[in-house]
Amino acid sequence: MNMGFDGLISKVKEVEMKTVAVAVAEDDAVLEAVQAAKERGIANAILVGDEAKIREIGASLNMNMDDFRIINEPDNWQAALTAVKLAHDGEADMYMKGLMDTKSFLKSILDKEVGLRTGNPLSHVCVFEVEGVKQLLFLTDVAFITYPSLEDKVHIIENTVKVAHACGIECPKVAPLAAVEVVNPKMPCTVDAAELTKMNEEGKITGCIVDGPLSMDIAIDPEAASHKGANSRKIAGDADILLFPDIHAGNLVYKTLVHTANVKNGCIMTGTKVPAILTSRSDTFETKVNSIALAAVVAEGLKHVN
Repeated sequence: MNMGFDGLISKVKEVEMKTVAVAVAEDDAVLEAVQAAKERGIANAILVGDEAKIREIGASLNMNMDDFRIINEPDNWQAALTAVKLAHDGEADMYMKGLMDTKSFLKSILDKEVGLRTGNPLSHVCVFEVEGVKQLLFLTDVAFITYPSLEDKVHIIENTVKVAHACGIECPKVAPLAAVEVVNPKMPCTVDAAELTKMNEEGKITGCIVDGPLSMDIAIDPEAASHKGANSRKIAGDADILLFPDIHAGNLVYKTLVHTANVKNGCIMTGTKVPAILTSRSDTFETKVNSIALAAVVAEGLKHVN
C-alpha cells in the first residue's frame, strides 16, 4: 500500500503518540511546527535550550507552554547533547534540529557516548507527494553523501527501504537513476546501477526490487515507459525510491520539485538509532510538520523491526 501525507498522519494517530526531542529549541519556525504536530496528534515534544527564550517565542506564538516539557540549557552544544541523549535513552522517539548549525547537529548524532550511531553510514531521504504521480517518491540521497560509492549506495538503499516499509510499502521499487538505461563503462553510475540490480537478484539487497540503470522518465512515468518499450522491465513508471548518482543530481531534482510543482514533502536522516529531523530555515511550515509525521511513522516502524 502507498499513501500520501494525509495517510501517513492518519497512520501516526493509530499508534501511541511519539515524542520528539528538539535541540536548541528557541526557534520560532520549529516551535510553530511542534505546536502544530501536538495539536494534530502527531507528536509531543521535549524542548531543550534557553528556557527564557523558548518561553518568550512561545508566548509570541500563543503556545500553551504547559503542554511541553522544557529543559533549560542555554549552551547550544550542551543542549544538543541533552536532547540527543533523550533519544539515545529512549525518552524520545525522534531527534530534531532547532536553532543550531547542521554540522553541530550531525556531530551530536555521531557522539560516541550519547549519540544515535548504529554502525551503519547515515543518509538522507526526502519523501514527496507529487500531484500527477500516484505513488509517494522517496528521493535519496539529496543532502548528505556527496559522491556515494557502490558500498554507500547499498547502505542508502537499505536505509531508505526501512523508511518505505514503515510507510506501508511492502516491497518498494528502487530505481538507480542515470541519463540512460544501458550500461556504459564511461558512465560509472550506470555500472553501479547494474551491479546493484545484480546484488538484489542474488539476495544481497533484500526487501525491495532494484532495477537500473533507469532514466527519470522511465522510472516515474508509465506513459514514457510504454513509449520507450520498457514495459517488460521490473520498473516501468512505478518506482518508489529514486536513487541518485550524486548529491548534485538529487539536490537539483529536489529543489525543482519544491519550487515548481504542487508537492507535499518531508525529510529525515536515516541510518540512526531513531529518526533525526534535519530541516532548513528555508523549509516551509508544512514541510517541517510533515517531517515530524514521517519521523513518527518511521519510529513506529523501527520499533517493530528492533
